[in-house]
Amino acid sequence: MLTIYHNPRCSKSRQTLQLIEQANAEVTVVEYLKNPLTKTEIKQILSLLKAKPIDIIRTKESEFKAQNLQNADDDTLIEAIVNTPKLLERPIVVKNNNQGCIGRPPENVLTLLAED
Repeated sequence: MLTIYHNPRCSKSRQTLQLIEQANAEVTVVEYLKNPLTKTEIKQILSLLKAKPIDIIRTKESEFKAQNLQNADDDTLIEAIVNTPKLLERPIVVKNNNQGCIGRPPENVLTLLAED
């Protein structure tokens, strides 16, 4: 079972979802802009990705600069994602709540699809 944290306006997110659907994989789509993630959910995703908050934040967004997050600590970055969901890198795909990847490039998701 896959979960994609998806922004339908993002071409990479749409391409990643298309790869999942072409593989006939069971997928839950979470539109994180409509249903923002909690701190706990973000921490779970970071754990699965073995990543730091800076790894899943869109540093080129104007909100990143406006919130002066360049040298922020991990807790501040997580809080920024909670309060400004647009900052979350997209898409993120999680498999069986035990592994995941960032779908940039979309082909990254193929590693999760191949491990069935």
